[in-house]
Amino acid sequence: MSKIGIVIADGVGYRNFILSDFIKEAVKEYDEVVIYSGLIADVYTHLKFKNLYVRELDIFREKKNTWFYRKLKEVAHMKKHLSFFGIKTSYNNGKPEKINTPTSFLIYLAYIITKFFHSEKNIAFYEKLQFNTFKNNNIYIKYRDFLVEDKPDSLIFTHQRPYNLSPLLYAAQRLDIKTLSFIFSWDNLSSKGRMLGEFDGYLVWSDIMKKELKYFYPNTNSEKIFVVGTPQFETYVIDKYASDSNYFYNTFNLDKSKKTICYSCGDVSTSKLDPLYIEIIAKGIVSKEIEGVNFLVRTSPAEDESRFKDIIEKYPNIKWNFPNWELTRDNHVETWSQRVPSEKDLINLRSILMHCNLNINMCSTMSLDFMLFDKPVINIALGNEHNGLYNDQKYLNYNHYDKVVKSNAVEIIKLESNFYEAINESLINPKIRFKEQQELIKFEIGAPLKDTSKRIIKAMKTI
Repeated sequence: MSKIGIVIADGVGYRNFILSDFIKEAVKEYDEVVIYSGLIADVYTHLKFKNLYVRELDIFREKKNTWFYRKLKEVAHMKKHLSFFGIKTSYNNGKPEKINTPTSFLIYLAYIITKFFHSEKNIAFYEKLQFNTFKNNNIYIKYRDFLVEDKPDSLIFTHQRPYNLSPLLYAAQRLDIKTLSFIFSWDNLSSKGRMLGEFDGYLVWSDIMKKELKYFYPNTNSEKIFVVGTPQFETYVIDKYASDSNYFYNTFNLDKSKKTICYSCGDVSTSKLDPLYIEIIAKGIVSKEIEGVNFLVRTSPAEDESRFKDIIEKYPNIKWNFPNWELTRDNHVETWSQRVPSEKDLINLRSILMHCNLNINMCSTMSLDFMLFDKPVINIALGNEHNGLYNDQKYLNYNHYDKVVKSNAVEIIKLESNFYEAINESLINPKIRFKEQQELIKFEIGAPLKDTSKRIIKAMKTI
């Protein structure tokens, strides 16, 4: 009997692996499928497969020694790779400004230790210390018992970073269960810290991501890195998420005679200037410096609309799409991770991508989403180290986004005086960067959107 375990960490993993074709393909290919879920079990009640069941994972809270060893591992990884701008930024931001609490002292100590000891061998040692702290942990024991009872042939982790999944990974390793991880996002290798642990195999978006994985994790066997694309875009070629233009204009109450600009927000931690950029666009429409258009804003699924309250009241003609991601519980260590998308939200998103005429964002993955529908993209980043605004221009230097900048697939706006002209030009000549966009898509997403889930299943079977 063949059995697979699927580890869903959060709402985005749910979107990618439950709302795509993946779960449908998995239950066809395996006799039994077990979902080990970081979300409450109730979110899966619509899945009516007889050979599928759900294990709800407990909320894992680290003890101090576990946290410290993990901190050593992560800081050592960043210290080793300071030549990458994003990692260097995270490394510098993590240093305590003052040593006035026990936690700040331990972080300072981690930086001192890893200044001298940050080799792969050192990192492996820190991870061993971290994982050894799980041995008498009740949650680890519970997860181990799950795996002993379930006997999955392998586990696929749909996200490689959440530390709260470390006890489950350690339990699998101790039981000699093969593990496979999907690299969650295009920036996770070159801009983030260490993974939660090392896996037997990896699923990556593209050849460039495979190359990066081998660089950052040199002990990885190249034959166990599989280029499969990413299921987060597969919903764009699944029929049930399609809609026509009437749905688009009626759902968002838009004027059919006008072109539509969509501003897609990041979350507040990185895209702090979203309210400013939205207001600049709104002012341009009011003053008619931007030719008559609809203006639609889609906020981040990771937050509510509270930080846009003033703009909503000030500019009633802006149309808003607040993603329908339900908060399923609020007592989690990372509350944002418990927001779960609906099928309707994917229909709305795909409708926006298909029927809007221009996207504007601050260095977001949404640039790729819109390019997949052949739409022009403008990236605005007005803040720098000198003008008093939050320095969002730094994100242009992150390794993953530097590739976008150099591809010439997007218009980069660093000065407000250039913004309206760029918007009007993109609306008049939407195909001006079409060739560069197509090349960037091939570079970043190394496989067709269709059959992404089937490729993932095939890779899983080889492990």
